Amino acid sequence: MITTEQHEKVRGWFAGRIPDDLFEGPVELTVDREEITVIGRVPEPALAEGASAAEREAAIQGRVQEFRERTRETRIEVAREAEHRFRRKVSWGVECGGERALFTHIAAPVMTRLRQPERQVLDTLIAGGVARSRSEALAWCVRLVERHTDDWLAELRDSLEHVQRVRAQGPDVEEVNDSSTKDPEDG
Repeated sequence: MITTEQHEKVRGWFAGRIPDDLFEGPVELTVDREEITVIGRVPEPALAEGASAAEREAAIQGRVQEFRERTRETRIEVAREAEHRFRRKVSWGVECGGERALFTHIAAPVMTRLRQPERQVLDTLIAGGVARSRSEALAWCVRLVERHTDDWLAELRDSLEHVQRVRAQGPDVEEVNDSSTKDPEDG
């Protein structure tokens, strides 16, 4: 879990390091233990008045692809520095005309042990065509929980951050170990 202060440092570093003309406005950052995802806004392409939805969609896809190719070297350079500095992979994406596109991102494996009723849930999702594998079904479940519990998860993250701050203010481990080895009669 990353603290608010750590997130602010990462956000500040990217704000200072990303060239001003790369994106429109500040970037959106998502940070976890493995990855930093950077999403910036790029300008919508100019279209003729009355352009169809298909034309708009194709124009946005073209703009995203053009941006990706044109900025590749700059993004790689920034990512290498950030990966060295923050010890996390950097993934990039853009928002254009209300559409989001991720260029690269990691899929971190997660091991778990599930009992039969839990496996049956995953197998039902597979049988219903929602997912192709248990792994995909589990990812679908996580996205569903995330979508429906934003407030609860935000409150939980705030609580965890508070716990981390309190732990950081506590005594050093060495001091605790030293006091536990003293004879209680020595005072």
